Amino acid sequence: MNAMEPSGDSFTALYELLDTPPSAQEIENALIQELRTVQDAVRYLVSCFAAHEIYCGHGTDNYWDEALEIVQAVMHLQPPCDDSTLNSRLTEKERKIIAAIANKRIFLRVPTPYLTHRAFFCGHQFYVDKRVIVPRSPIAELIENGFDPFIDRTPDRVLDMCTGSGCIAIAIALHFDGDCEVDAVDISEEALEVAEINIRGYGLENCVFPIKSDLFSALPKGDKYDLIVANPPYVDAYDLSTMPKEFEAEPELALGSGEDGLDCARKILAQAVDYLSDDGVLIMEVGNSAENLNDAFPHVPFHFIDLKKGGGGVFLLTAEQLKAYSDVFKSAL
Repeated sequence: MNAMEPSGDSFTALYELLDTPPSAQEIENALIQELRTVQDAVRYLVSCFAAHEIYCGHGTDNYWDEALEIVQAVMHLQPPCDDSTLNSRLTEKERKIIAAIANKRIFLRVPTPYLTHRAFFCGHQFYVDKRVIVPRSPIAELIENGFDPFIDRTPDRVLDMCTGSGCIAIAIALHFDGDCEVDAVDISEEALEVAEINIRGYGLENCVFPIKSDLFSALPKGDKYDLIVANPPYVDAYDLSTMPKEFEAEPELALGSGEDGLDCARKILAQAVDYLSDDGVLIMEVGNSAENLNDAFPHVPFHFIDLKKGGGGVFLLTAEQLKAYSDVFKSAL
């Protein structure tokens, strides 16, 4: 072997050194003292995230986008980021803030949107904090398409059940240019406080109405909606117990829904027919509990929607179908 070539043991030692996750102090020192540009910071954060094996799933699905969102948020920039931004130099204050956020993200496993207090849904920015789950519903694709081909006109009234941050209700109102009324319902008063922040932020106080209710319980009898969109808690007990640590930062009330994840879904299925217009439609997300739903109601023709942008577990039932299977749904409560 050439004397200049490293031995196998040297390679092993080198890889062990590279694979040693940086400490919080090392991360802070590197970002504040050594790195200068946006690209420097993002590239380094990607390495840190990989070394510490953080979980991406609250607005991003990869380390680069996760790191870029942290840096952009500190710079008060909206995505997407172009090459000129990547070459921009960061101030010392910006680097200190990025370091503080990065260390909380890595060592406390706090999802990035809770640290930057912003999340994106349907191309719109929303305020978020730990009172609500981070917006990530694949229903966004349906909103962007105006629910075509499932509805053929602008709905007069829409119900967003389990609204959380209000992102679905607000995105629907914005898509239809405020030409429909949207009731944004949630059982959590704290979640509705966040929804109200976002409603005011978009100036939709006369279009989107937050309502505290345990599902349909506080809604006036006889109220009819052309469209009910429901994104209830649907995580089953096993998945809830095995989810990455990042999910522990989110309100459990908005995630878990009984042993099979369908406690809320059953109630919505049993009651929605009473609140839909004759030609109305229910669209509901049940995520990974879709298989449990089909097992629970094997004879119900749930139409699970093919989503082009990813995600799944979103189904549609018409008012007519809900009426036809009303006894089945009510007997399951």
